[in-house]
Order: sequence, then C-alpha cells, then structure tokens
Amino acid sequence: MSTLLPPSPLPPKALLLDLDGVLLDTRPVMERAWQQVLSVHGLDVPFEEYERHLGRPFADIMERLGLTESERFHRTYDEASIAASHHAREFDGVVQVLHNFVAAGWLLGIVTSKLLERAAPLLTNLGCPFSTVRTPNGGGRGKPAPDPILLALTDLGVDPADTVYVGDMAVDQEAARRAGVPYVHAGWGYGSPGAPSPMVAETPKDLLRLLSPGPLLEGSLL
Repeated sequence: MSTLLPPSPLPPKALLLDLDGVLLDTRPVMERAWQQVLSVHGLDVPFEEYERHLGRPFADIMERLGLTESERFHRTYDEASIAASHHAREFDGVVQVLHNFVAAGWLLGIVTSKLLERAAPLLTNLGCPFSTVRTPNGGGRGKPAPDPILLALTDLGVDPADTVYVGDMAVDQEAARRAGVPYVHAGWGYGSPGAPSPMVAETPKDLLRLLSPGPLLEGSLL
C-alpha cells in the first residue's frame, strides 16, 4: 500500500496533468479503437497487452508489442478513437477540483501522449482554463522522457520545483522524475506507481488535501 506524504507548506504554482486515467475515463474509447485496429489489420493482440503500455507514444507501444507498420495502425486507431470519443467520461469531482486550483492562483497544464486532434475536443468539453497543452504534435521525445513536461514548464514560465505532475502510470512518474518535477499518482487511474513510492491521491478531491490550494468551493467558477 502506497504511503500518503504530507503536503508541502509552500504549494507549487503549476499543476500539470495527464489526460487518460487522470481527467477522463477513456478506457472504453481506447478499447473500441484497439478492437478496430485488430479487426482492420488482422491482428491478435489483446487490449490488456496494449493497456500495459499506456502513457507512452503510440509508436513506442507498437514497438514494445513487436508490431511494425505503426503508422497504418495509428491512422485506424485515431479514426476509431474520434468516432468513439462520446464514450469518454470525466472522473467524479475532477472539474470542480481543477477550478479550485485555478481559484487559488495555480496554472493548469496538460501533458499527454494523446495526439492533439484527439485530445483537444475532450479538453474543450471539460471547460477548464488550461494554460498549456503538450502532446506528441509539439515535437521532442515522448514520455517517459522529460521533454513534454519541460516544454510545458517553458510555456508557463514556471520552475520544476514550483510544479506538480499528476499521472497514473509508471511512465508518468519516470517522466516527472527526469524533469525534476514532484509527482502525485492518481490512485483512481489505470496503473500502479513505480519505486520509490510517490505521493498518492486516492480521488481527485484528495488532491486538495495533499496540495492545499484551499477549501473545496461549491459550484462552477466558469
């Protein structure tokens, strides 16, 4: 069981978050898209095998699965993901929590391995004021390399020590470590944290207790 660490007396100024498994439950979307890849291209790789590598860029996942022609697979996956995007659901309380951080003066940013054309509609539906969105479209190496987190910090003009990254996979934790950014693991997400055991938020609202941006505000701040 992971240990919850006490919050810092000086909260950071930026909150970066992964998308899948942190803000939105997109597993139904991903599973449908992967089934379409298997059907169209005649593959036989269970979704559970694909799911083990979530958080990495698609081409990296294909390589780890021993599959070639990743560009063709990716096109099929993207088209199917967009068609099934209405199956995505925000995690309970996550939008209200993000508005609390904004009200406390924090900047919000997204660092995801999902391409921008698939991420943008999902983020728009959340209705939160994200100050930066970093996806594989922006160049650099994907997670677990630190590049997308460091690029997000450049966008925001914030130091690594004044930032927290919230993810749900071991690759998220590694990317944060390599970027020199404190990490909080989303216990409601899809994966388990790596070593050493990080700070864990069991629910989105638990982020308020761990990072202390202020009391939970009722209603929307839009």
